[in-house]
Amino acid sequence: MTDVQIPAERAVLSGNLTIPDNAVALVLFAHGSGSSRHSPRNQFVARTLNGGGLGTLLFDLLTPEEEALDIYTREHRFNIGLLVERLVRATNWTRQQDQLRDLRIGYFGSSTGGAAALVAAAELPQDVGAVVSRGGRPDLAGDALPKVQAPTLLIVGGNDDIVIELNEMARDRMRCEVKLEIVPGATHLFEEPGALEKVAKLASEWLVSHIGAGSANR
Repeated sequence: MTDVQIPAERAVLSGNLTIPDNAVALVLFAHGSGSSRHSPRNQFVARTLNGGGLGTLLFDLLTPEEEALDIYTREHRFNIGLLVERLVRATNWTRQQDQLRDLRIGYFGSSTGGAAALVAAAELPQDVGAVVSRGGRPDLAGDALPKVQAPTLLIVGGNDDIVIELNEMARDRMRCEVKLEIVPGATHLFEEPGALEKVAKLASEWLVSHIGAGSANR
């Protein structure tokens, strides 16, 4: 794992980059509100993806100062436009790195990060080859939903009733290949025994099949 610094206009975003040997794809993680690159859930999923031969980039969508402010004001966590801008800039940054520029790109978004991933995928159709949303709010992607071209997997906990409904509504607006997977007995954070392992397995299979092994040609 390598620590990286990603310039994003006036901000600098800290990230952790892991590239397995012979990787042909890189998955950028877009976390949700109150989270960071240190999210144990996202780190668990990232390790599973690394085991499947996929590179991962976990990075902070907010600076430490913005995160501290958001704890009190909550002004950034639902600012999808800001999160999208940061994700797009991180994606463009990967295209400027010799080690990364030839890797296919995928997104893994959680909570509001799921919406950011879909909007960014709609803005970068030539770059983004697949999207996975975990317990996400794809409904917040709004008018970008029909514009997404990347094959998209929506993963929701079976006991997360409201979010299931929001994901179903978002799915029905999308025109690309899209699949909704419901993990039985799981709540929003997939804290139940075996739930996060199921998420990681579903995500790995989806991303490997669409941008990983056998998909080296962009």
